[in-house]
Amino acid sequence: MSRSPLRRNMIDRSRRLARPVLRLLHGGHEHFCPLCESGLRRFVPFGLNPRDAARCPVCGALERHRMAWSFLRQRTDLFQRPGLKLLHFAPEPILESLLRRIPRLDYLTADLSDPRAMARIDITDIPFPEASFDAIFCSHVLEHVPDDRLAMQELRRVLKPGGWIALQVPISGETTFEDPGVTDPAERVRLFGQDDHVRVYGRDIAGRLESAGFTVTEVRPGDLFEETERRRVGIPEDELLHECRTVIP
Repeated sequence: MSRSPLRRNMIDRSRRLARPVLRLLHGGHEHFCPLCESGLRRFVPFGLNPRDAARCPVCGALERHRMAWSFLRQRTDLFQRPGLKLLHFAPEPILESLLRRIPRLDYLTADLSDPRAMARIDITDIPFPEASFDAIFCSHVLEHVPDDRLAMQELRRVLKPGGWIALQVPISGETTFEDPGVTDPAERVRLFGQDDHVRVYGRDIAGRLESAGFTVTEVRPGDLFEETERRRVGIPEDELLHECRTVIP
């Protein structure tokens, strides 16, 4: 189950204050977290069905956060373009804190219900004109959205020509499974993995994104790391990120 925004804030603040102690307790050379830049003996289990080596014991970053941060640093112009306008949906505290430190980044966080976000925005009805943003980061959001195709169209509408989106969703198998008739929380957990999920995506999500007008690249850990380094930063080889771009006319 997802934690409340207040509880997430408290946990994040406590973890930041405790980082020097946590680095001493968990320090080592076998692994490395690219977000808090801690050397670690190991990553620790996390999740409803605990995944081995999932969470950084110092900053709390999960596999998808380590993948996303590595992608943003290696494959985007986020750190090189002064004034770049970035829209960040459902901001994860660990990533938000790092993005806020980027000099001259025009940064906006958005969420429909989280009071921490800078703007209250429905991803299926984004209140900005066409071509408003150079870049969008959207991780583990669309699996919560009943009309994900409309959300994809809205993301495409507000993205500038030549812009990019870093998009992540949980993926299982090849084909997306959804059933709008499933509303019982326990049944959603059984079918979709979480009580507020409305589908389980397959790798065919790329086709949905292309139908919304994007060119899509499936980014795998091997595109960012040599095998030894992938293991060191604790990213499973099946972790995926979709890089969505608009075509410059």
